[in-house]
Amino acid sequence: MSNPPMTVEVAPQYLADQSSPSEKIYTFAYTITVTNVAEVAIQLIARHWLIHDESGHAQEVKGLGVIGQQPLLAPGESFRYTSGCRLHAPSGTMHGSYFVVSETGERFDVPIPMFALEADAGTGPLAGASRVLH
Repeated sequence: MSNPPMTVEVAPQYLADQSSPSEKIYTFAYTITVTNVAEVAIQLIARHWLIHDESGHAQEVKGLGVIGQQPLLAPGESFRYTSGCRLHAPSGTMHGSYFVVSETGERFDVPIPMFALEADAGTGPLAGASRVLH
């Protein structure tokens, strides 16, 4: 396998009811769907996130699995989970990678494309739409 064995889709959402703009707390959820596009089983072992907001604040998050799990995916199988983060500004970005191992022992860093976190995305013609930045 030379291509990443997994695709990653992201749908971010601003959580106004868990945010406090007057205290510069902006809470976001993001739902991620990973799909095994390889011909062998793969396991998601770890994650690495880089989170930036427009105020210049940066966070780096590393850890085993996602939401306490290290899903094993058969060929064609998907896994969906929702997690979240807080920013100190109404907009920012996230991107990163997953560390994945195939059942044949191959190791991969699968990129998670950059996506926007925007507190004002709840209004207007693109309400609820996710934006992947290239």
